Amino acid sequence: MKERTRTQVAASVALDDAALVARIRARDADAFRTVMQRYNQRLYRVARGILRNDGEAEDAVQEAYVRAFSHLADFRGESSLATWLTRIVMNEALGRLRLQRRMVDRGGPPSNVSEAEIIQFPLAGKTDDPERTLAQREILNLVQKITDELPDVYRIVFMTRVIEGMSVEDTAELLGIPPETVKTRLHRARRLVREQLDKQIGPVLMDAFPF
Repeated sequence: MKERTRTQVAASVALDDAALVARIRARDADAFRTVMQRYNQRLYRVARGILRNDGEAEDAVQEAYVRAFSHLADFRGESSLATWLTRIVMNEALGRLRLQRRMVDRGGPPSNVSEAEIIQFPLAGKTDDPERTLAQREILNLVQKITDELPDVYRIVFMTRVIEGMSVEDTAELLGIPPETVKTRLHRARRLVREQLDKQIGPVLMDAFPF
């Protein structure tokens, strides 16, 4: 059997999306749960990548769901449901980030940054070596911190492309920028992350990461 083309896969996803949206409009509770189970992890990671705060990210995702489910008439299937939801979460998170910055500029209290979860970057391969596994996880934690410190324009592209594995085209659509800009920002983000890793740990286990 020939591997399905990108167009066929997209068409299949679109059909699934349309069915889910129709069921949600009919107040099908199982459809609500299906959407949240399918997309929670991605949406949280995107919000966390922007806000760099666990609690704020959770709030942003919850508010985004409310907005999305209240405006399902706006979903016309021109993009995937995942992309549509991600765009809503991103707008909500960016709005919260702008509000935080205005508060800081006015002398208000900064938000409390909670302990972050380790981002589960893909590893180069499974290993039974506990020391290597521990070292990889320590580097993952370091990558999380380095990612948090990237400038916004690079961090968001790095999150969507490297961590979430979104395509260049989907990322460009999500951010409203040309695909070439996505590639340029990703290249810069990868270089910044690798430079910081090299400064702090050297080239140890660098082959474990996709950047």
